Amino acid sequence: MATSTAAYLCFLSKTSEFSLSNHSLPNLKPIFSSFSYSSIQTNNTVYKNVKLHKRLNRRLSCNNNLSSISPNTSQYEFSDGSSEIELRLQLGGQDTLSSKDVFVDADGNFLAVRLKRFGSLLTLIETNQLFDKIKPSETIWYIDEDQLVINLKKQDPELKWPDIVESWESLTAGSMQLLKGTSIYLVGDSTEINEKVARQLAVGLGYTPLSTKELLESFAKQTVDSWMLAEGSDSVAEGECAILENLSSHVRAVVATLGEQKGAAARADKWRHLYAGFTVWLSQTEAMDEDSAKEEARSHVQGSNLGYSNADVVVKLQGWNADYAKTVAQASLSALKQLILSDKKLPGKKSLYIRLGCRGDWPNIKPPGWDPSTGADSSPATV
Repeated sequence: MATSTAAYLCFLSKTSEFSLSNHSLPNLKPIFSSFSYSSIQTNNTVYKNVKLHKRLNRRLSCNNNLSSISPNTSQYEFSDGSSEIELRLQLGGQDTLSSKDVFVDADGNFLAVRLKRFGSLLTLIETNQLFDKIKPSETIWYIDEDQLVINLKKQDPELKWPDIVESWESLTAGSMQLLKGTSIYLVGDSTEINEKVARQLAVGLGYTPLSTKELLESFAKQTVDSWMLAEGSDSVAEGECAILENLSSHVRAVVATLGEQKGAAARADKWRHLYAGFTVWLSQTEAMDEDSAKEEARSHVQGSNLGYSNADVVVKLQGWNADYAKTVAQASLSALKQLILSDKKLPGKKSLYIRLGCRGDWPNIKPPGWDPSTGADSSPATV
């Protein structure tokens, strides 16, 4: 039986909860569930839940339609005209069509195109994973010789669409314009997971992959485990903190940090340099359903003393297989995309935070001259 992959994206605030989209990943094996959480007190935090299985012989019970394009229309043309996008589907081999034979259904992130042929409907394209939101009421279409031309109005004219759907390829291309060179830091209890996902993200984005474990061992001329035995976890955490301080001014890097709560990221008081980039918490879970994983993520971020709870993005993993590192990377990048789209000033704020010296005042950045040791502001306040 074919393996299914589906994702479900929701937006939560402290006062309301509503669905943004039904989000699906074509041609990937793991179940992928995702949602985002917006804090009204600080910046947005995005959570995702990813279930990883070597084999999956059941399908999700609700709304698990995958993005698909009919073999008859595998050739299509896509262009982004700033305020609107144009999709041209090839209709070669079809008989003469009238407008009564064409059905275009668009709603937010959903698009379905079907033709009525010989009493039945042929699906040309169906996706609930458009690259971003559209204005469905302004969708227009027409037949141009052997092509069906569909014009879709974008909700966000400033966002350039690399393709019609959100795939790994379009995510990596589109995220470049959103990240603006800001580095990404992966934190969590597994050094292996952090490193493998970091490599996938770096390759996709064209960033430099870095591992604090490798950097520490190169500097200390010994393994992290032997360092731990000789000097304790505090010494290792201080060493990683020094590495992160050096990396905080770097751009276009994906940094995998130490796991197993050995390093700086697990300690809330060691985060001043991690705030220089976007942070993703790769968190393993035993939750068996999306709601449980969602509640677990919420409670961890709101009530945990772990430094990991400071992360911008939380990705919940049920199980782990290194073969699926790219899937987890895609989940992480999708969450970061939603985070930045919710506040496009975030990359600029990260840059400002770096220029002011990574003083630990994220996200409420103080004016120049602020002294983190005393809290004093030696410069005049600006209005």
